[in-house]
This record gives sequence, C-alpha cells and structure tokens, in this order.
Amino acid sequence: MEKSPEEVHPLKAFGWAARDTSALLSPFKFSRRETGDKDVKLKILYCGICHTDLHQLKNEWGFSKYPMVPGHEIVGEVTKVGNKVEKFKLGDKVGVGCLVGSCRSLFKSLNMGGRNSHQRQISNKNCSNDLENYCSKGIATYCATYHDGTPTYGGYSDMIVVDEHFVVRVPKNMPLAAAAPLLCVGITTYSPLRYFGLDKPGLHIVVVGLGGLGHVGVKFAKALGLKVTVISTSQNKQKEALEHLGADSFLISTDPDQLQAAMGTMDGILDTVAANHPVLPLIGLLKTNGKLIMLGAVAKSLELPVFPLLMGRKLVAGSGIGGMKETQEMIDFAAKHNITADIEVIPMDYVNTAMERLAKADVKYRFVIDVAKTLKADD
Repeated sequence: MEKSPEEVHPLKAFGWAARDTSALLSPFKFSRRETGDKDVKLKILYCGICHTDLHQLKNEWGFSKYPMVPGHEIVGEVTKVGNKVEKFKLGDKVGVGCLVGSCRSLFKSLNMGGRNSHQRQISNKNCSNDLENYCSKGIATYCATYHDGTPTYGGYSDMIVVDEHFVVRVPKNMPLAAAAPLLCVGITTYSPLRYFGLDKPGLHIVVVGLGGLGHVGVKFAKALGLKVTVISTSQNKQKEALEHLGADSFLISTDPDQLQAAMGTMDGILDTVAANHPVLPLIGLLKTNGKLIMLGAVAKSLELPVFPLLMGRKLVAGSGIGGMKETQEMIDFAAKHNITADIEVIPMDYVNTAMERLAKADVKYRFVIDVAKTLKADD
C-alpha cells in the first residue's frame, strides 16, 4: 500500500500541486526523503512545463494520482551528496528528466522462476543495456510510486532528492533555463534520430508539427547535417521554420498538391503531433525503406493503412525519451552545437495561466518556471 511521505520522510519541501482533475495548481507542503548514500539533493532552479504535465493534471490518460506535483524537466544545483556518490559534488549544475528509478537489476537475476519471470527478463535486459526508459519497473519523476512505497513528486517545487544514476550533468556553457526542456523534448527527438539511423549527413527527414518537440527536433537534425522539411497545419509557422530554425523547406499538411510533390522523397519522419491526424499522407512521403517514427502521445488509436507499408518496406515505429547514458550524450551534444529550447520564462504563480495557454498552443515553444526566484514558501 502506498505510504504518505509525511509518514516516512523527514525533509520538508514546498511546491505547487493539483488535488483533482480540475488541474488547478496551488501551494502545497510535503516531504522528501533524506539523502541516501547514492542520492543527490538538488535545489531546483528551473522546471519546464511539458504537455504531459497537462495530460496528467487532467487525468486524460487514466492513471493520475493526487495530490500531484508535476514537472520532469528539472535543472538545479547540488546541495548535498550521499557518502557513495561518485559523479557529482556540491555546487554542480545538474538535470533530472522523466525518470527517477528503474529495476537496475543485473543478469544474475534472470533465472528467477514464477509467473513474472519473463517480465523480469525484459526489465533486466533493458536496464543492463542503458535502456532504463523501457524498464517495466521504471519510476516516473512524478505521478508514480517510488521503491519505498511513497508517491513521487516533480519539479514544480523547491528541492528534490534523486539517485545519482538518474541525474545528468549540465555543461557549463548551457543557459540553465533553456536547457531544462531538453531533458524531455531533447532526448525524445535525439534518441530516434540516433537509433533509427536517421543521423547520417545528407539524409532528408520531415519533422511533423512545430511545437515543443518539433522545434528542438529541427535543431538536432540540422546539427547532424540533415536536410529538414517541416510540415505544419499553420502557414504562419513557415517563416519561423525556415528563417529562425533553419529548416530547408516547409509544407502545409492540408495542401494535397504540396504533399503530392514531395511523395517518395523522404528518408525518415519524426511525427511529433499529439492529436488525431492521418498518417497515410506521411507514409506516402517516405522512400523505400523509409521510417515514420511516432513521438506524440496520441490518446486515441490512429488508422494505419498496411498496403503502403508493404509496397515500400516502410517502417512505422515509436520512441519514448531515452536511457540515462543517451540523455547525457544528448545534452553534451546540445552544448557542443549551441542547441537549447526556445522558451518563455514565467513565475510560479503564473502556472495556471500557462496551462490554459498551453492547451491553446499559445507558447513559443516551452514555458519554463523560474522556481528559485519565484517560489515562495509563504504562498
């Protein structure tokens, strides 16, 4: 049975939480665990607002837990380290993304019997291969249950305690506020480009949707030397895509003539759209052996036509964030190529308005809460 943090945790914390599906956030006092031997305690400086936060606040996926302190794009400063911490020291600038735990088991556990043996094998293999994001026992940064039976609370708060394995170092040359969203949107777009071989200079890819995910996807793709076409429903985003983000071309998704002219020309597609939309036109854009990678968490099933896949040995796949090793690789790559998210920094007491604007896609492209300067314990 899930325990109240106040029953077992000594560290007093403060943040903003939602109590129900109204999604209204307000001040919330709670507790964090003491810093263990392998833990890092952070003073949270900035926290990005992800569209996932809004889905979870409204329980649109059906597994939300309240009270809920959202936030999985966390950048902070190390204020305490456990006795066995090896990677970090006091004062380091670090980040925490979507994960704070996984099974972390080794292959020696693979021979366990019982009805859950197969699931255990999958978990162990993923964690041992630096794929903690696909561990069946992965623990999300908020709205989950930690190993000790207490709920996890996210980054809309003053501090957090995390096992050092799930903390990444933020390079010194990165602006901290603009680095925060990379812990979600950065790894979500970087990982599929790498894994599916869409990282070879000269390849031509499409980024569908120019929002939080899409704009960072364009930046990573260009840094990798790719030719990039942006597809959007909004003609107003053409100038932004071409002149600001450096995309090579722009197509309107509702213009059949534009799509027809591009048929069979793309090596890969990153589909970042999180709403229902047709995928048949996208499949048609792919070359033989082309790859359509779904990144948007669409709540309802999409219609997937089979014959266009058969006629070109085309692949439709999904990808979700990345493991910790790859997340560190991503943020180091971003620092090397001066990649950050385009952000609007807001105070904590603006967060409910920000959620309303986010629901209307009225942000360019990511809200980031200035936690350190605007979260007040007497709110």
